[in-house]
Amino acid sequence: MPAATLEPMVDIRRADDRFKTQISWLDSKHSFSFSSHYDAANTHHGLLLVNNDDVIDPGTGFETHPHRDMEIVTWVLTGSLVHQDSTGNTGVIYPGLAQRMSAGTGILHSEKNDSWRLSGERHQDPVHLVQMWVVPDEQGITPGYEQLEIDDRDLRGALVPVASGMAKHEGNAAIRIKNRYAALYAARLAPGESVVLPEAPFLHLFVPRGRVELEGAGPLEQGDAVRFAGTGGQRVSALEGAEILVWEMHADLS
Repeated sequence: MPAATLEPMVDIRRADDRFKTQISWLDSKHSFSFSSHYDAANTHHGLLLVNNDDVIDPGTGFETHPHRDMEIVTWVLTGSLVHQDSTGNTGVIYPGLAQRMSAGTGILHSEKNDSWRLSGERHQDPVHLVQMWVVPDEQGITPGYEQLEIDDRDLRGALVPVASGMAKHEGNAAIRIKNRYAALYAARLAPGESVVLPEAPFLHLFVPRGRVELEGAGPLEQGDAVRFAGTGGQRVSALEGAEILVWEMHADLS
């Protein structure tokens, strides 16, 4: 539902405080409750329920599994990830390729670091990705899939809408999601470059790569996140080469 007026809040969440899943082929850090990790006080922020920072070994990955009534956006930082689903979609996701899967009434998919099955030679590179889940604003939709490449030049030094359901991004967001209150931006920043955060009832800033300075709050390291409520407009400046992901949200789950 649309957000009411909120008291300003800037809540910094450090990388080392995240839930962790570490098994033989996967190193995963969870910003919110996920799978066997549960904290009733940390289930979501705004419309964002999952912000998983994953590193997957070559030749491994998530076998076929189900999802329902969720908008799932995947952003690869390094390496490549093969997506296959029960609606017949197959694709290789790589840095700069925005990908969205709408689970809707139900979908099965797999995500694996084995692109050589489709083309090219076998590699030994892990894939580093961030997967984010937001709720759709309508349940029971037809499952869908969309991907589109974003030019690296556009991402340099600017916040670019990667996935959005908001009217203001009609025609200029890379991919559409089924929630009219949410948008995801990405930016790649060279040292000294900066961007200004949008203003919204809820924001979520994540630093998957590099180190930045948040105006009024100090340095943020790789893996740090910030949850904002009732505020925005702060400047984020790169202290070294960095990449940031920002969710702008105008509604909450409550």
